[in-house]
Amino acid sequence: MPFVAGVDSSTQSTKVEIRDLDSGEIVASSSSPHPAVTPPCSEQDPHSWSEAFDSAWQAALADLPGGARVEAISVAGQQHGMVALDTNDEPVHPAKLWNDTESAPDAGWLIKQLGSAEAWADAVGSVPVAAFTATKLSWLHRSHPDEWARMARVLLPHDYLTHRLTGAFTTDRGDASGTGYWSPATGEYRWDLLAVIDGERDWTDVVPTVLGPLDVAGHWNDIAVAVGTGDNMAAALGLGLAPGDAALSVGTSGTAFAVADAPTADPTGAVAGFADATG
Repeated sequence: MPFVAGVDSSTQSTKVEIRDLDSGEIVASSSSPHPAVTPPCSEQDPHSWSEAFDSAWQAALADLPGGARVEAISVAGQQHGMVALDTNDEPVHPAKLWNDTESAPDAGWLIKQLGSAEAWADAVGSVPVAAFTATKLSWLHRSHPDEWARMARVLLPHDYLTHRLTGAFTTDRGDASGTGYWSPATGEYRWDLLAVIDGERDWTDVVPTVLGPLDVAGHWNDIAVAVGTGDNMAAALGLGLAPGDAALSVGTSGTAFAVADAPTADPTGAVAGFADATG
């Protein structure tokens, strides 16, 4: 019988579930903790996520029936964070997490550069806040010029684990739309917004390729690795939300999210318009 694995890499831990593809039954699961963080500086070494995944994966595999094989795996993770890598795929700085608020001044600065919050909402469906990857990149640019100069790639947290499994630099529409420089309406990166952060850098090789929901990011030990998505988008998929439905999630953060049949853009910034994993 075919088995598939789902991974949730959150602020607090990495969790693995292995399910029977036909019945949906959980046949094995495990989790491993991440280092604790305390805002306003909320940072983790991305290697700790890989270590947590390895630990949780091995524990889950140990509970599988004899001869069973996992055919596919997908990673969901905490949204918005910044994983900046050098040319050797090593972090140039600890990953800034979504709940790190040191980039709050950069959010205000970015809004001013475009002229208004409404201009940002029109561009990418949301308005910069400290959580977004764009503000964290701006923070790294102004605060750590040496690390900035070494940066060759930037990924989201779930993208980093997908990269560690496949070697590929990919993301999905859901997590891309939470960066502050990818448009859910057009399905394209906004190079002009990235140029606001650093107009001298060629961003085309820095950001990951945005894959579709049915694309395979690569393979790991002959297991197909899906593109994955952000945790809230994954929750919407798992709950089977349809246009008009809404969900409330209470965890490390609290989110209220709904599904619409068209992109949204709230100029007040109170509602962020993200794409889901299906596009």
